[in-house]
Amino acid sequence: MAHATDQDPKVAWDKIAAGAMVLDVRTPAEFAQGHLANAVNIPFEQVAQEFAKRGIAKDAPVVLYCRSGNRSGKATKALVAAGYTQAYNAGGYQALTEVQKSPAN
Repeated sequence: MAHATDQDPKVAWDKIAAGAMVLDVRTPAEFAQGHLANAVNIPFEQVAQEFAKRGIAKDAPVVLYCRSGNRSGKATKALVAAGYTQAYNAGGYQALTEVQKSPAN
């Protein structure tokens, strides 16, 4: 079960490496300025509706991120409320990129 307080970049990268969908919930303008490889951009307010419209499985693993973790937390809560069981709030984009570059990772 996902929690808004997840936000562990190392756990997020493990989930991504295992095949989780990468979801950027920032605005299209923020997304255009830089995003994680293979990320899909759906603004946080539209996540639950878009997942339903796209027929994404309720048990599909999804890693969500934004600028600070606030919007991805809201989007994660919305997905969980809609019945998605594998949503993970990875927190902020900057923290994720820093951990990805870390030689200890």
